[in-house]
Amino acid sequence: MSQLGATRYGKAEVRIVRIGRGEAPDGGDLIRDRTVSTALSGDLADCYLAGDNRNVLATDTQKNTAFAFAQRLGDGEPERLAIELARHFVSSQPSITRARVGVLEHDWTRVGTAPHSFVRDARATRSTVVVHDGAHGTSVLGGVQDLVLLNTTDSEFWGFPREEYTTLAETQDRVLATEVSAQWRFRSDDIDWAGAYRGALDALTTAFATTYSYSLQQTLHAMGVAVLDAVPSVCEVRLTLPNRHHYLVDLAPFGQDNKHEVFHAGDRPYGLIEGEVIADDAPDAGVAWS
Repeated sequence: MSQLGATRYGKAEVRIVRIGRGEAPDGGDLIRDRTVSTALSGDLADCYLAGDNRNVLATDTQKNTAFAFAQRLGDGEPERLAIELARHFVSSQPSITRARVGVLEHDWTRVGTAPHSFVRDARATRSTVVVHDGAHGTSVLGGVQDLVLLNTTDSEFWGFPREEYTTLAETQDRVLATEVSAQWRFRSDDIDWAGAYRGALDALTTAFATTYSYSLQQTLHAMGVAVLDAVPSVCEVRLTLPNRHHYLVDLAPFGQDNKHEVFHAGDRPYGLIEGEVIADDAPDAGVAWS
């Protein structure tokens, strides 16, 4: 005996580039470069069990809807695009009770004063996830990916348990580097999205830079607290911080003294630190993270 469990389906990684011609304050162009993914849930059991597609909104239709909404909403923030898409799918399809829409924003910066020339900004990727549920309403998550941070010093790691398999040396001075993936949950679905993103990103980077670190776990907590303090519209922060290890190279065989100058940047394996920081008055998460 078996039964069908939770399901969802959708269109993954729809690349949408919208050029706002003449929409910059100086009359130049603007670019919104996004990757949109949709996932729908609801009364879909007959499709999975019997191949009955009467309740299945084609994934190609979902793709086309994303293109149409991108044009209609113009230079709107990614959160607004995701909210409008998610609500549309649930309200327009009787069989769909929940929609999850994710948006990755790839930033471009104007080249000097050239009105039509851009360079891809590789600093980080802005992320947005919206879940709209017919019964529970709308939940919005902001975030960032691919944010690489490094402190050349002001980091230690010592005092950990030593047993028969421990070979790691304690250190009072190390390079601390990570590639941040962070998501933050908003208290509502109507705020200053652009301002919140800028505030959260600045809080993350400033906390990393100013926290004297005794562990990456301690740094993670400081970064989460900083976002909550800087952006009152955020009530919860989840962080994933891989430890991008930098190993001091032994130059003694070459008659050289390596005074914390030359390192080998290790690829893998790596430590992976994850955690969440939640405001004391955070509302129930509902379906936000699902």
